[in-house]
Amino acid sequence: MTFATLGLIEPLLRALETLGYQTPTPVQAQAIPAVLAGRDLMAAAQTGTGKTAGFALPLLQLLTMEGPKVAANSARALILCPTRELAEQVHTSVAEYAQNLPLTTYAVYGGVSINPQMMKLRKGVDILVATPGRLIDLFRQNALKLNQLQTLVLDEADRMLDLGFSEELANIYRMLPKKRQTLLFSATFSDEIRTLAGQMLNDPLSIEVSPRNVAANTVKQWVVPVDKKRKAELFVHLMRKGRWKQVLVFAKTRNGVDALVDKLQGLGINADGIHGDKPQATRQRALDRFKSSEVQILVATDVAARGLDIEDLPMVVNFDLPIVAEDYIHRIGRTGRAGNTGEAISLVCADEVNMLSAIEMLTRQTLTRKMEQDFEPEHRVPDTDASGQVVKKPKKPKKPKASGGGGGKRNLGKWVDSGEVAPSEPSIKPVRKVPVFNTGPRKKK
Repeated sequence: MTFATLGLIEPLLRALETLGYQTPTPVQAQAIPAVLAGRDLMAAAQTGTGKTAGFALPLLQLLTMEGPKVAANSARALILCPTRELAEQVHTSVAEYAQNLPLTTYAVYGGVSINPQMMKLRKGVDILVATPGRLIDLFRQNALKLNQLQTLVLDEADRMLDLGFSEELANIYRMLPKKRQTLLFSATFSDEIRTLAGQMLNDPLSIEVSPRNVAANTVKQWVVPVDKKRKAELFVHLMRKGRWKQVLVFAKTRNGVDALVDKLQGLGINADGIHGDKPQATRQRALDRFKSSEVQILVATDVAARGLDIEDLPMVVNFDLPIVAEDYIHRIGRTGRAGNTGEAISLVCADEVNMLSAIEMLTRQTLTRKMEQDFEPEHRVPDTDASGQVVKKPKKPKKPKASGGGGGKRNLGKWVDSGEVAPSEPSIKPVRKVPVFNTGPRKKK
């Protein structure tokens, strides 16, 4: 099966080819035809199944082929996400898929000023990615109208309920037009999710797939705990110690890519970087130099590295853990291919332990920790168990109380001058005489 056989239009197929997508995942193979047919959809699909493309590709096609031009302060499709990080990730993916289409996309979320978002929405947007709270704020300030909405997507609906967005979802439901297509994606079909689906979906098609979340057993994976400020120093140390010849390094941000490349080049190491701010020609030139071994270290963001195909790549280093756990699978999947063995090392600091836990839950394994001498972190990276849960550090046992204390105030004694012998029992002297009050009956005068 190919994406073409699923009925996708040529501009989308070109975008997928550019991004290196070849074969649809099970959730994509089931979801794309259903969405194109106009069905409501209820999908149990965990991170790592390709669910974003499963709803975004047919949604983009429907918006391109059908419906009127978007009106001012309106959106034709709404994708709700539980967190800012997921909203950013989903918006990035949707924009990539839409690169050859005449559609507009935008993401709104809390934690930043609302005014620029209100200005951006004045002309309307075809696809709006939003967190529930900020969406309601924009609606109440008349910056957004939903009467033109054709499709609603609830992404990671289970997490929205876990984060306490039930009331917000109920408010949003009342804001929506009754005639619309609704797509719900959740890791599982819990009772709460089924109740939510019963309220918001109309005769939905139900699909359930297992995650494609297992890394190749040809990739040796481990974690090196380190303080954030010493990551670059540790990377250089490991590179020289292991005599690495060709390494693909992943950083979380564009600034992080540039900073690491500058550091390496300053040490005389042949390194280059690729990220979304660099022109396509510059990125391609850096990749070609890396493939031909002109460049020893290539530092990249997740988005810039999509579609990279490098034969016999021996080493991948996660300088930063990704924002989304499934990207860890994509990252390390670039080594250990075609029967070859590879290594994947993650430099993890204390504030990345939650993402490390998410990765271990997704891959269903506990990654081996290897402490590097002279780089032991001041801020401890907690251990995790087989389910990815953080193992709390055992408390130190309390010291036993001294016998005979009785729990009252202890007599600490008194200062003893040199040569003076302290009495075995300190004497207690009254500071002043205690006044005596006559408590008998008063005499009559």
